[in-house]
Amino acid sequence: MGLHRRHLLLAPALAGVLPPAHALPRTTLRFPRDAGSHNDFNTEWWYITGYAQVPASSKAPRLLGFQLTFFRSRVASTQGMQSRLAARQLVFAHAAVTDVDGKKLWHDQRMARWSGEAPGRNPADTAHASSTDTAVTLRDWRLQREGQDLHATIVGNDFALDLQFHASQPVLLQGVDGLSRKGPEDKQASYYYSLPQLQARGSIRLQGQTHTLQADSTAWLDHEWSQEVLHPQAVGWDWIGINLFDGSALTAFQLRDKDGRAMWDGGSYRSGATPGHYQRYAFTRGEVQFQALRRWTSPLSQASYPVEWRVRTPADFYTVKAVLDNQELDSRNSTGAIYWEGLCEVWDSNQRLVGRGYLEMTGYASKLQL
Repeated sequence: MGLHRRHLLLAPALAGVLPPAHALPRTTLRFPRDAGSHNDFNTEWWYITGYAQVPASSKAPRLLGFQLTFFRSRVASTQGMQSRLAARQLVFAHAAVTDVDGKKLWHDQRMARWSGEAPGRNPADTAHASSTDTAVTLRDWRLQREGQDLHATIVGNDFALDLQFHASQPVLLQGVDGLSRKGPEDKQASYYYSLPQLQARGSIRLQGQTHTLQADSTAWLDHEWSQEVLHPQAVGWDWIGINLFDGSALTAFQLRDKDGRAMWDGGSYRSGATPGHYQRYAFTRGEVQFQALRRWTSPLSQASYPVEWRVRTPADFYTVKAVLDNQELDSRNSTGAIYWEGLCEVWDSNQRLVGRGYLEMTGYASKLQL
């Protein structure tokens, strides 16, 4: 949910004992500073998802989904250490490509330490994040602002991303002016903004073949930082971020308990049908409902994921369908969790295909640990 990105799935022993969290105050997000890192917060992520239309041998273009996420986690137990080798921050990254025609998900992950010092000052660092604007590096993986655009370079196993993202719409502040509630207690909240309807350019290399994105390729960015997100009884969440074809943007999420009941829900809808005249509606508790319509069982984890949903929102009733059932990611070598995150298509209440985006589901293989 933009928890998305939703996911510093860190084991408690790795993150250290954290001080009690308090309710976050309302504030005014300022850019470009708030596009950068907030190192005093426990968790943070920059999350980009999208779909690419690329040329194919047939008349119909080939459809690819892509996802990249950089996570930062503050390690409480090392903050007072004087050693330059102390890992005061940990940086993780996930990336994936969904090949719809090939019916396969390609994914990779990275993890590195960061002393919290400025780039280049500590030779022990293999990762860093700027506090003034978007610029996150994890060895050879990067997400950074170049001029007015964001540029991502990812080289994974059997795939690579070299993508530029141009904002076609203003920042979308989630929740109340960017303060997004995530649970029944005030302290379960995050600062959270999105950039929907990003124009995506560049290339995706898959198994040695480079595909250039066509002009109608679209992406979505979430940036979120918090001290505490999950209620102790929450096991995970379901989240969608959808670029609707008319230029509108839809966000919806729910947090679940161990019995699958919604403990909290929320999201937003922003109309984009008339460029320059955007109207945003922030969903309040109880206005979003997720109903599972079809499930898929993972042969890897044996988790049962709803891969088709009916999502009720104040904007409309939507049917959300995964374009590929098996988009489960195994991140036990980095953030420690198995979760489902993948490209989906969305139909409105009149059964018209109205958008594409990403669906994320956590806490189905085991309880999520943030």
